[in-house]
Amino acid sequence: MTATLERTRPGRATPARARTAHRRRLRVLGFMAPWIIGFSCFFAYPLLATAYFSFTGYDLLSPPQWVGLRNYAYLLFGDPVVRVAAVNTLWLVVVLTVLRVVFALGVAAVLARLRSGVGLVRTLCYLPALAPPVAATLAFTFLFNPGTGPVNALLGLLGIDGPLWFNDPAWAKPALTLLTLWDSGELMIILLAALLDVPRDLHEAAALDGAGAVGRFWHVTIPSIAPVLLFGVVNSIIFALQYFTQAVVAGSVASGQAEVVGSSKVLGYPDNATLTFPAWLYQQGFHYYNMGYAAAMALVLFLFSIGFTVLLIRRMRGGTNAEEVG
Repeated sequence: MTATLERTRPGRATPARARTAHRRRLRVLGFMAPWIIGFSCFFAYPLLATAYFSFTGYDLLSPPQWVGLRNYAYLLFGDPVVRVAAVNTLWLVVVLTVLRVVFALGVAAVLARLRSGVGLVRTLCYLPALAPPVAATLAFTFLFNPGTGPVNALLGLLGIDGPLWFNDPAWAKPALTLLTLWDSGELMIILLAALLDVPRDLHEAAALDGAGAVGRFWHVTIPSIAPVLLFGVVNSIIFALQYFTQAVVAGSVASGQAEVVGSSKVLGYPDNATLTFPAWLYQQGFHYYNMGYAAAMALVLFLFSIGFTVLLIRRMRGGTNAEEVG
């Protein structure tokens, strides 16, 4: 009697193994389903819809009409206001990013050296970050009121003529920058955690080699927290590119012509100094109902943000790798 043994060919799964692998795939998809649904509904679909509407003339009331590249041509060559908004946003990206990171790092370095009252001081430094943006901007605008604000009153006691702040085109963006620095507690806490995580052995070794406080900070602390600094820079750039609420509310209140806070008839007051790219995008889409043009602006801002972030990360990583090799 001959027994025939059926062997499985190499590389070919049995039906039982195939069913097991199929169940595993379904289980993985089940666990990933919340993320897939959220990504599809709240990112992929809005992005694709924005890309489609950017090639159309759409006013939210009538069906969109295909116009090709007309919105992009008007954005690049025909809209004089968008250039002012882009320059204001670029100013915020450069100045606000540098000052925000440096200010937060400086405050975190001071807090890391405190020995008494640490919890209270850290809480006081972080509290402004908990204030709602609209409320914080309202309070800041009243504090910097050129006529009745306590800031100019204090400067007057010191013999200094205070500027007009949000009522002066030359001082409006610096005033917004001061507001952002006051509200940078979240980044400060992140940098503080990174500073406290730097090994003390590295500082002691550098001190034995004769490095002073500045040398230890520059050659030990900064390289140790470089990834966190990179996060802070990228976060600040994205924050500046999306700067909207504070600029609109500050201009609305300072103009004195807003029936409701944030609904100013003179957006960008004074003299378009507080007009940012997102604010002009909002004006085009929801005040003028040029939703197709607003979609083109949104897509350009999105692509610029991604390109700027990727370029910055690659350059900083390249510099870090070069230092490690050297």
